[in-house]
Amino acid sequence: MNLLDELKELGVNVDEGLNRLGGNKAIYKKMLCSSFVKMMKGYSVDPDFDNEDYQDVIEKAHAIKGAAGNLSVTPLYKGYGEVVDLLRGGQPEQAREVLVKMIPVQEQILTILEKYAPNK
Repeated sequence: MNLLDELKELGVNVDEGLNRLGGNKAIYKKMLCSSFVKMMKGYSVDPDFDNEDYQDVIEKAHAIKGAAGNLSVTPLYKGYGEVVDLLRGGQPEQAREVLVKMIPVQEQILTILEKYAPNK
């Protein structure tokens, strides 16, 4: 099995992601395994955020949603989109529940991406 097959198994819409980049697999893989991984590590969202002050969580979740959407990392795009909507709607507990369910999937995706990173 290869990177793209493993990502497909986790719900990543690889075909759409490749289409966004003109079908260039090398660029798609590089963006996922390098840029996206670095961004995810820099913008991690901890589900143990403050219920009263979570503007920074909204900003990080929105940034992750955008990057995930651009690369068609569908599970994270949908999950962080839901988190953003819930937080903007004043529902931090529901957002936390979504994060707790999504983090294992996020970790699986990042583990796969790191496994195929060019520097390994």
